Amino acid sequence: MVGRFDNIHPELTCNHALQILATPIEQLESQSDLYTAASHLINCPGSRTELALMAVLRHTSEEQAVRIAKRKSVEVLARLGCSSAMSAIGHCLWSDDIYLVENSVWALQQLNCDDPALIAQLLTLLADEKQNQRVLIQCLTGLKVVCALDVINALQESEIPGVRGAAIASIVQLANDESNVFKIVEQLTLPNQMDRQCAVQDLIDIGASGFLASIASAPISPAFRMRAFRKMLGHTDSEFLDASTLSLVDSILVDDPSCINIVHKYDQMPGCDFLLNDLFNTDFSRCYLALMGLRECPSEDLWPLIEESWEREAHNDYGAHYFFMHLLGSRSDWPQPVFDHVLKIVKESIANRRPQFRKSRAAAIQAFQNLCPDLFIDSFPHFLDEKLDPPWDCRYATVMCVDRISGVDKVVKEEIFNRFIEDSDPFVRARAAKSLANSTD
Repeated sequence: MVGRFDNIHPELTCNHALQILATPIEQLESQSDLYTAASHLINCPGSRTELALMAVLRHTSEEQAVRIAKRKSVEVLARLGCSSAMSAIGHCLWSDDIYLVENSVWALQQLNCDDPALIAQLLTLLADEKQNQRVLIQCLTGLKVVCALDVINALQESEIPGVRGAAIASIVQLANDESNVFKIVEQLTLPNQMDRQCAVQDLIDIGASGFLASIASAPISPAFRMRAFRKMLGHTDSEFLDASTLSLVDSILVDDPSCINIVHKYDQMPGCDFLLNDLFNTDFSRCYLALMGLRECPSEDLWPLIEESWEREAHNDYGAHYFFMHLLGSRSDWPQPVFDHVLKIVKESIANRRPQFRKSRAAAIQAFQNLCPDLFIDSFPHFLDEKLDPPWDCRYATVMCVDRISGVDKVVKEEIFNRFIEDSDPFVRARAAKSLANSTD
């Protein structure tokens, strides 16, 4: 299982990481080296890595650096599919470190644990409210432990939304009872963002594609919403992605805040500086609310605030960066020479390959189209250059942008859509086919 953020220390070699794990902690330059080394070994599959990580789990030190390294080691062993580590990981279920227990529970699910003693301990832990009952429910459900149904059934009434939602999803999967699924959907607009995200995951787990419209408008990161679509529909052939589904995908990429079920509100509309700062909020509902409010701020007043904020931190804050792309592309009345500066930021963002800024790239493509529709047809091939490794959503957004540009010759548009008909991604193929069909009607 490869992740976009796995190799964040490219200068660290596999041998060096193994050497760090074999070094007594008091001899390390930094105690965080243990965690860094364990994390990096996801890039180094093999018996040496597995043995080194299992050795970390046997470490008896109670130092925090060791505890954190153990948590990461359990995760990496599971992601590497190391079944031989199941016993060592299972031993961690008896740890007094609840976070190590949590990671171990998750790991045992990934490794398809069938050890009766470990499953018995999982059931014991499920009754302990100090443990992460949500992860335990997901694990027991994934392992199809039907004897857990009675306990899980009672947890459908838990006061903790994440536990409640996981229990409802579990009952759907283990008992084929969908009577309470509507309660998960209701949790998409809870005040706490983590609860909203958990609700989306619960709907993914039960394949609740009938609620994709509710997911599309949920006040959480577009990455979480799009993940639900990809998980539930990613296996679908492009021919079966209908127009209504594609419209929902469009809406996530356009991400108009007026189409989001925002759960917050202002008692009194704050000033432009406050609204701009709220784009850094970790709760996306507040970000969307701020983006709505910023529509009322004149461009000439807003730009000095944007420029200062961008240079100070927004350029390197992947959450705010995304909303800045939408803000910059939301209006075309930027005064000169501000317009040129805005365009420079947008074009640099399109080409930004750092994984944490991925969602900004499709947003930046749309911003460019909004700012310079007359230049888009000639410019988009540069945005999709293979050297930039454009992800599927950039290609999808490009088709979407070409589709909505007016004044372009029909034949030119059709030629562009045909370029994407054989795309490797079913969503892109489906969007191109939809655009082509609309063009020929």
